[in-house]
Amino acid sequence: MSRVGIVVPSSNTTAEPEFRHALPETCTVHAARMPLEDVTATELDAMADDADRAASLLSDASVDGVAYACTTGSLLHGSGFDAQLESRLSEAAAAPAVATALSVVRALDALNVDRVAVATPYAAELNELEREYLTGNGFEVVSLDGRDIVENTAIGKLSPSDAKQQGRDVLSDAPDADALFLSCTNYWSVSALASLEAAFDVPAVSSNAATIWDLCGRLGVQPDLDIRLADREPVDDA
Repeated sequence: MSRVGIVVPSSNTTAEPEFRHALPETCTVHAARMPLEDVTATELDAMADDADRAASLLSDASVDGVAYACTTGSLLHGSGFDAQLESRLSEAAAAPAVATALSVVRALDALNVDRVAVATPYAAELNELEREYLTGNGFEVVSLDGRDIVENTAIGKLSPSDAKQQGRDVLSDAPDADALFLSCTNYWSVSALASLEAAFDVPAVSSNAATIWDLCGRLGVQPDLDIRLADREPVDDA
C-alpha cells in the first residue's frame, strides 16, 4: 500500500478525484490544503508560502510521496523556483516530492516534444507567465488559448467536454504542434486526453496527468493513464 500526498489550493475540487481515478487500489490519496480563492499571481505567490506547512502535515500521515498540485503556483517565479519548491516539500514531508510545473516539463521532455499547443482556463497575466516558463525550458509555444477565468471554483466547474473542445480549438490553430498541454490541476481534463491524441495524432498532457505520472515514477507505481505518456519512464532529475 502506497500513501500519496497532494498539496492543493483550498478551492481545488479536481485534483483529488483525478488522482484517485488514475491510481491503483493499492494507493490511498491524502490531501493538505493551502488558502486560495482566485487564480492570480498575487494569491498564488502568497499560497506558495504555505506549502511547507501543508507538506509537514502530510508527513504526519507517513506519505510515501507528495505532489504540489498547482501549475501556475509552481511556475510563478520561473525555472529554479520549481526545483527549490520540490526540495522544500521533500524535506517537509520526509518523502520524494514533485511540483506540477516541473512534472509537465519532464513529461514533455520524455515525449521528445519541441512545439506545444497550450490550452488554459487562465486570464492573460498567467497565460504569459506560463508561456515564458515553457519557452524558458526549451519549448516553442505555437498556440495558447485561455478562458480568462480568475475564480478557481469556476475553473473547477469546467467539464472534460470543455477541455476536449478547447483542446480541439487550440490544436486546430496549430497544425505544426508536437503536443497539446491542457494546463491547471483544477481543470477536469485527464479523461479528454486519449480522444484528443487519437483525433490529432499528437501526445496530449494535462497538469494532473503529468503530476500523477511523475510522482508514480518516483514511487514505482503504475498509474491508469490511457495516453502516450504512460509508456515513458520519468527521469529523477530533482
